[in-house]
Amino acid sequence: MSNSCPTRSWRYGTVSEIDVDFDRLADDLGGVRDAPLGEMTTYRVGGGAAVLVRVESLERLRRVAQILAEVDVPVLVIGRGSNMLVADRGFRGVAVQLGDFAAECEIDRRGDEAIVRAGGLALLPVVARRTASAGWTGFEWAVGVPGSVGGAVRMNAGGHGSDMEACVVDVDVYDLQRGSVSVRPLAELGLRFRGSSIVDHEVVTEARLRVSKGDVDTCRATLDDIVRWRREHQPGGQNAGSVFVNPIPGELSAGELIDRAGLRGRRLGSAEVSTKHANFIQADVGGSATDVKDLMDLVRQRISDDFGIELHSEIRLVGFVDGEETS
Repeated sequence: MSNSCPTRSWRYGTVSEIDVDFDRLADDLGGVRDAPLGEMTTYRVGGGAAVLVRVESLERLRRVAQILAEVDVPVLVIGRGSNMLVADRGFRGVAVQLGDFAAECEIDRRGDEAIVRAGGLALLPVVARRTASAGWTGFEWAVGVPGSVGGAVRMNAGGHGSDMEACVVDVDVYDLQRGSVSVRPLAELGLRFRGSSIVDHEVVTEARLRVSKGDVDTCRATLDDIVRWRREHQPGGQNAGSVFVNPIPGELSAGELIDRAGLRGRRLGSAEVSTKHANFIQADVGGSATDVKDLMDLVRQRISDDFGIELHSEIRLVGFVDGEETS
């Protein structure tokens, strides 16, 4: 591929009318055609991406942005896939994933505090264990969240009384439309309960997190307690964690409503409301993303009918006919 971007002639009007030479696009991007995107999520169901590009450096990310600027095609940034459900029909676009260069984690001590520099692809449990083992406290809650730092910033992941908003200092965000990187302080991220102002064409390449001086034994004990609690109260297997946002955090949980509606253990095809935690939906090995989505809709409708409460999903829906994201 040459250093200059060729002029594109393969454009389309709407997402439903995509007419792109994906073979050519994959070749230009150095990507993989028909990559098994669903298998890259924790649900492990769903179809592929028309093109998957794994980016191994910031310079490579810049080149990908230059090429994508020349063609109208949907772009999806994927981290560890822990909060995503891909439609069985797949994603007719380009999925971009950061490579190992964005999985690093370094701790910079500053007196009784430290700044953790974590790449966008760094695993939350890895960062939590590394900081705790060094005697730094404040990020132990993340040990049970199987996502990446970048995805956690975008959705303001949290648990056990804390979240990313309580830890983030600032982040590096690469804009695939503008082909530029910016440093965004916490105040400009728009973090809210399981959401932020970060949009589809923006990639969190690194986050700086603040932790405080603690005691190694205490930090490790906290980690062990969190892991033990999750094993006792939450199911393993193929799921994406809590499906619905709690209607009134701290007072009324989605799981409680689903239980009261008698839906614990409800099965629809290859998907089931977990018998261990009613706000989890499990997918069978070799199952269908359509079954998971239909069961989500069934639960949402039942809660609306029985209690007059509209549940909102935490799960990002990709490639479904009625939209790529839940509200």
